[in-house]
Amino acid sequence: MRSIHRLGAAAALAAALFTTASAQAEPAWPTKPIRMIVPFSAGGANDLMARAAAEGASKVLGRPVIVENKPGGGTTLGADLVAKSAPDGYTFLISAAGVISNSMIKKTMPYKDADLTPVAMIGLAPSVVLVPADAPYKDLKEFIAASKKGDGFHWATAGTGSTPHFVSGVLQTKYGAKLDIIPYKSGSESINAVLAKQVDATSEASIVALPFVKSGKLKALADTWTSRISAYPELSTATEQGFGDLRIAHWAGVHAPKGTPPAILDKMAAAIDAAMKTPDIANRLKAVGIEPIGGTRAAFNKFVDEERARLGDVVKATGMKDE
Repeated sequence: MRSIHRLGAAAALAAALFTTASAQAEPAWPTKPIRMIVPFSAGGANDLMARAAAEGASKVLGRPVIVENKPGGGTTLGADLVAKSAPDGYTFLISAAGVISNSMIKKTMPYKDADLTPVAMIGLAPSVVLVPADAPYKDLKEFIAASKKGDGFHWATAGTGSTPHFVSGVLQTKYGAKLDIIPYKSGSESINAVLAKQVDATSEASIVALPFVKSGKLKALADTWTSRISAYPELSTATEQGFGDLRIAHWAGVHAPKGTPPAILDKMAAAIDAAMKTPDIANRLKAVGIEPIGGTRAAFNKFVDEERARLGDVVKATGMKDE
């Protein structure tokens, strides 16, 4: 009997030593700088959200979080880089709607959707429907009604699959707006086209749109998210105006390469959530029209699934394809 007890004790000791050795062999993450790849040029909404998240997460994690801009291919260049990176917790993607919609509208993709894993939501910039300052309609209802007369309106987008393209898709397929889509290379070009009255309307991220609205250069008809913009609460949402299916925003989240350990994903999600709840960072983002979100991995996974279904419906209804 004593020999059995001695064997049991020896086994327990061996297990404890193995656990200790394993812990020593796998140092706590992170032990070196972390990269966040932004698949857009510097200066836009996603870049600003990425830098705020990196700043806050760095303080929580105790390691530098470095933002690198890798624009191109409608966000596929940067996303592909991350999808093919080692799943070790040192390379993350600042994701946007394109990480979901690109595979729906592009003929070929350099990576699979499953190669990227949702980690955390950073925040979003509601899209704002914009028209010339002297346009006669005061809200979305009047705009849609006016578009149905004659030849309809010219609507500027930032290219196939861009957020303004999805906004126009919902307006056409759900509410019967008569819109002729005019693609430009960027949101800035689209806004300039409205300013010059080369087109009748567009939509753009609140951070880009609000300076033009507040200065009186453009008129805002609606915020296309589910809540009013903190920096411009006088603008009602499309839902408040009776267009509940128009739920489109310029959002930024964090994705990781497939296979990244769940413990690392949880730790990064918690760091992003803490960053978005930091008063200095949250107030800084809200001041320019961005709503900080944060939250859990589970909440972001739910958001991604809902976004995939919502954007997929628009792609099917419009036949949206990137030629």
